Amino acid sequence: MVGLLTILALLPGVPQPPMASGTVFEDLDRDGVRDAGEPGIPRVRVSNGEQIVSTDRDGRWRLPYDDDTIFFVIKPAGWMTPVDENNLPKFYRIHKPNGSPRLRYGGVAPTGPLPASIDFPLYRRPEGLRFSAILLGDTQTRDIREVGYLREDILDHLVGTDALFGMTLGDLVFDDLDVLGPYKEAVGRVGIPWYNVLGNHDMNYDAEGDEHSDETFERHFGPSTYSFDVGHVHFVVLDNVYWTVISEGRRSYVGGLSDEQFHFLEADLRGVPADRLVVLTMHIPIPSMREGDRKRLLGILSKHPHTLSVSAHTHTQEHVFLKEEDGFTGPVPHHHVINVTASGSWWQGSPDERGVPHTTMRDGAPNGWSVFRFDGNRYEIDFYPASRPATWQMNIEVRDRLKRSDEDWNVFYVNVFAGSERSTVRYRLDREGPWEEMEHVRRPDPWYARLYERDRSLTAPYRPLPAPSDSTHLWEGRLPESLKTGAHLLEVETTDMFGRTFRSYRSFTVEN
Repeated sequence: MVGLLTILALLPGVPQPPMASGTVFEDLDRDGVRDAGEPGIPRVRVSNGEQIVSTDRDGRWRLPYDDDTIFFVIKPAGWMTPVDENNLPKFYRIHKPNGSPRLRYGGVAPTGPLPASIDFPLYRRPEGLRFSAILLGDTQTRDIREVGYLREDILDHLVGTDALFGMTLGDLVFDDLDVLGPYKEAVGRVGIPWYNVLGNHDMNYDAEGDEHSDETFERHFGPSTYSFDVGHVHFVVLDNVYWTVISEGRRSYVGGLSDEQFHFLEADLRGVPADRLVVLTMHIPIPSMREGDRKRLLGILSKHPHTLSVSAHTHTQEHVFLKEEDGFTGPVPHHHVINVTASGSWWQGSPDERGVPHTTMRDGAPNGWSVFRFDGNRYEIDFYPASRPATWQMNIEVRDRLKRSDEDWNVFYVNVFAGSERSTVRYRLDREGPWEEMEHVRRPDPWYARLYERDRSLTAPYRPLPAPSDSTHLWEGRLPESLKTGAHLLEVETTDMFGRTFRSYRSFTVEN
């Protein structure tokens, strides 16, 4: 709706839209209220979802609005907004005097008229240029039982982290938006500020169009497109799940952005210094967005020398490097991460001793989370498997007993869970043989294929695994035909795109 205000403001003789105003101030006592002696903060950016202004020397700002506007402050580096009882950042003010339209899961209640001044409190927070953030893909809890899985398999292991914040990359729940309340309570117990991205399973499916497809999300989390700064990194959260009519009146989603979102992104990035890292977070991977929006987005990103983007959605893990043929014309390919999902294969698969499904993803990688470690405008990414040692970075698939009479008896596979086309993988035998390079292949992981067959007969409350998909982080090797009969040790070493090396071992026996 704000997009219309931009058009009206440019037309001579047309009455100008109403203006909202307020202050960004230093909340010295952190009570959320501006008290005497609490100064305004200059040069802080504030948005109405499309336009952006900077506060003046007294911390004041003014922006146009209509009856469906969310104002928010763009958190500057070295400052923090308040958080609520579930550690959700409070950085916005919703203005919907008539409330949301009638929807199954409800939206925002009528907010009434705007106050005379919309004030955003900030307090100082030391951040530094080196910090980390936890990113979860698709927690996707369909009910209270699965919220319990999420707590036990993922969230309880994050308590005590030194990460400055966490973020879930969409599909927080699985269609039942009443589960958003328990989800918020669960992530809130981690104890750090937690941001959220809208996913296709977090939408109001009974909305007539995209404009009202995020009303329940807004009630819980505020705007679905926004940004903030930490250190020398500028984060932009994009709702790229576009709800639309796709055929004969049938509604569904596509990967895309509205013109208003593009206007916000362009205005936002104009205020980001060239030496900063721009990180876009979203739900649907950029390669899966509709072509025009994908190219428009990558064209905007191409103007910035330091970029990274992260999505989820596919329930696989992948590193994609977007080049000129994809629409990115920057000096080096754009790194797009399809993040590991917390729910793995939608909380499916046979249960472990705790009753939690193993929920291995269909590319053969375990469910888990990522820790993004930033240093200025540089970054590294650590993969953490759920409820497993952090050192478990690959799975070596070789049979325990190899018979020479079997077809392809000497073929084995290594799934490097966070591997990419920039990874190298090699092996040697018995800690003394020469290192041999392995071949990067794209095919289903044979180990996962066996899990899939094993779990096909599961019954409620557990569910069979999804069918295998091609893995983008699988390597194939062949043991020497002349390998002696008896016991051997297979040693595998991988070096990732950041130059870090990991090793794993697997023993086996060769029989005649």
